[in-house]
Amino acid sequence: MTVEESICRYAQAAPDKIAVECEGSRVSYSELWHRIKQRASELVENGLKPHRPYVFRATQDAGFVVAYCAVHYAGAIAVPLESKASDESFESVKAEVESCDYPEDVADILYTTGTTGKSKGVMITKACLVASADNFISGMPFTSDLLFVISGPLNHIASLFKMHPTLTAGGTVCILDGLRDINAFFKVFELPYPKFATFLVPASIRLLLQFSCDRLSALADKVSFIETGAAPITRRDMELLSKALPHSRLYNTLGGTEIGSVCTYDFNDGKYMEGCIGRPFKNSKVEFTPEGGIVVSGPVIMKGYVADAEATNRVLKDGKVYTSDMGFMDEDGLIHLKGRQGDVINVGGYKVDPVEVESAVSSYEPVKDCVCVADTHPVIGTVLKVLVVLEDGADLDKHALALYLKSKLDAYKLPTYYEAVDSIKRTYNGKLDRKYYKK
Repeated sequence: MTVEESICRYAQAAPDKIAVECEGSRVSYSELWHRIKQRASELVENGLKPHRPYVFRATQDAGFVVAYCAVHYAGAIAVPLESKASDESFESVKAEVESCDYPEDVADILYTTGTTGKSKGVMITKACLVASADNFISGMPFTSDLLFVISGPLNHIASLFKMHPTLTAGGTVCILDGLRDINAFFKVFELPYPKFATFLVPASIRLLLQFSCDRLSALADKVSFIETGAAPITRRDMELLSKALPHSRLYNTLGGTEIGSVCTYDFNDGKYMEGCIGRPFKNSKVEFTPEGGIVVSGPVIMKGYVADAEATNRVLKDGKVYTSDMGFMDEDGLIHLKGRQGDVINVGGYKVDPVEVESAVSSYEPVKDCVCVADTHPVIGTVLKVLVVLEDGADLDKHALALYLKSKLDAYKLPTYYEAVDSIKRTYNGKLDRKYYKK
C-alpha cells in the first residue's frame, strides 16, 4: 500500500488514532485524511495536472504531511525543497522540473544535498516509496504502537522515508524543527506511547551523548530503536550509545536518495563494528564492482536524474545504481563501508580514506568534531591535515594528539598538519561538506 492508501484505511478503521504530533497539536487519521483530500481538491482547482511536478517548501509540521500526500492523491509529483531555500533556488528548481515530462510512475523528485557536486533532482517512483517503506517495516520493525520522532528536514530521504513506514504501519509521526531545543526533544518521550524511535545523524548522537547522556539513559526502557546514517558513526559513539540504551536496537543504515533503503546493522551487539551496515533489506540487492564499489538494485532505486541523461547513464546501468560508496562483504555476509571513491586522498602513492582518520581523531577525548582534508607540503607534496573542534576550554596539543594517533593509524595515514577551528562545515542533514573543503 502507498502511504496515502494506508492513511485512508486507518481513517476508516481507527479514525481517532493520532497520526501526527507536532508542537502540542495532534492530528488524527480521520482528520489527516480529510485535510489531504481537501488540499488535493484545491491543488487541482488551481491547475495542478496529473504527472506534473508541484514544488513546495518542506515545513516541519503536519501541513507538510498534508501537502505531500495531497500532491500524490491528485496524481501529481511532489517536489519538496528545504524550508529555507532561497527564492532564487526555488524558482530555479521550479523552472527545471516544469520544463520536463515524466513517466507515469514517478511520485517524487528529491534534490540531493550536493556535497560532492551539483545538487541533482532524483526521480523516485511509487514502487520505490512502497518498497522502501516495506523494508523498514519488516526490517526494524515499524509497528502501529510506535511513535517515531522526526527532527531532520522532511525534504530529505532520511526523514521523509521514515514518515512512510510509520504511517503505513498505522503508527504516529512526531515532527520537530531540528534539535536546537534539546528540551523539546526529551519532552516528546513524556507522551503516552508505549514505544518510541527516531533517526539521528551521528553529529546529533554525539551532541546528546556529550550534553544529555543522563537524560538519554533515563529513556532506556522507552526507546525501541534509534537509527543513524548519512555519515559514519565512530566506534566510541557506538559504545557510549549502547551503554546509555542497553535494551534498544541501534541501527547503522545504508540508504540514499538514488538507492532508497538498502541495508542495516544493529550495532548494540557488543562488537560495535565501525563501518558495518549489515545485510540487505528484503527489497534491496547489493553487489560489488571489482574495485569494491557498491552496486544497488531492486525496486528501491531511482528512476534517474531530472534533465540530466548523461549523469543518469553514468550511475544507472542495466537497472542497477553504481554508487560512489566503497565496501566489501565479510565471511558472515555482513557488508562494510570503506569510504567514498571521490573522498580518497592519495598520499605518497598510498590511498587514505579520510573517514578512518576522522574516526581515530574523534576518539581522542578533547575532540568534539573533526574533518580530514588534503593539504600540500612544500617538499613531499600531498599530505593530510586535520581540523578539529575541541571541548570548551581545551587547547590543541598537537604533539599529544599525534602520539595518540600513532597507536591508532598506520604511519602513512598520520596527519602532517593539525589545526583547531570553531566549527566544521556540514550540510543541513549532518553530512560533512567535503566539497567545501576541496575548494
